[in-house]
Amino acid sequence: MKDISAETTDDCCAVPPVQGRGTKQSCPVCGAKGKNVDTQTVKAMLAVSLDSLTSRAYRFCPTQSCEVVYFGERGDVYTEDDLRERVHQKHPDAADVFVCYCFRHTPGSIQRELRLTGTSTVVEQINAGIRAGQCACEIRNPQGSCCLGNVIATVKRVQRGTLLFH
Repeated sequence: MKDISAETTDDCCAVPPVQGRGTKQSCPVCGAKGKNVDTQTVKAMLAVSLDSLTSRAYRFCPTQSCEVVYFGERGDVYTEDDLRERVHQKHPDAADVFVCYCFRHTPGSIQRELRLTGTSTVVEQINAGIRAGQCACEIRNPQGSCCLGNVIATVKRVQRGTLLFH
């Protein structure tokens, strides 16, 4: 964990600061608005001692070029080095980084299926897993929500040839 901000507050009723670089809602490094993520997701993803968690609320920084993955209301910040998994949003062009963490699909596996069969069944496979109650995106996906948007975008990029691996 990197200590980027020492700002703390014990006032749960305090008015949140105006959004912008370094606010509780924006990433303290890149200034992008963070997406709320459940603390359970952060706990599940961290590969460091959970006694480093000091915030009650965390946000996910989706910015590809930013090293921050999670940041908390009290200034705690976690980078990919602190996590159990690499993060698709930080490496959308990597063949081996999961785009679907529950069913272990990568851009590379999607491309292999397209090369071998001419089509991709990954979206249908994921939807079948969701219907079967096998999905746990809220815990297994670093962004803390469903991966289907990322998967569909990745399939389209591979189909268009804008995402190719050798």
